[in-house]
Amino acid sequence: MEQPVFESVRYSTVCQDCGAELECCGVQALVAGRLRWDVESTCVVCGFAVALCGGDLPSEQREQMLAEHGRVRLRVVSPSTKRVEIMRVLRVELGTDLVDAKALVRRVLSGDYCGTLPEMELLARRLRASGIAAVAERV
Repeated sequence: MEQPVFESVRYSTVCQDCGAELECCGVQALVAGRLRWDVESTCVVCGFAVALCGGDLPSEQREQMLAEHGRVRLRVVSPSTKRVEIMRVLRVELGTDLVDAKALVRRVLSGDYCGTLPEMELLARRLRASGIAAVAERV
């Protein structure tokens, strides 16, 4: 079994109980072949606390994560003979149509397809499972 991969960010929002600052810690994780977004929040004023597990990564926190941890590139080793297989994996994993998948393959092969560490590691693992040598690496 492959090891979990995760990155986290801290951010603040407004407490739904008292309106004070709510401290949040969010974690995007790749666990058992799936991406998940978990958040723990605590209000220092009223004590309100909540944990939300298994959601989708909000775009604002994704951008914060990329800014704090840096972008990770999906790199395919020796891709010339496997373009169709790469496209198939990307279509399945990202839910894209054929036209978008072709554009994504070009971005992957040029080293221009980046995201968070868990996102790119998920794709790299799926590609490796299909016999395509791929790695997720910091830019």
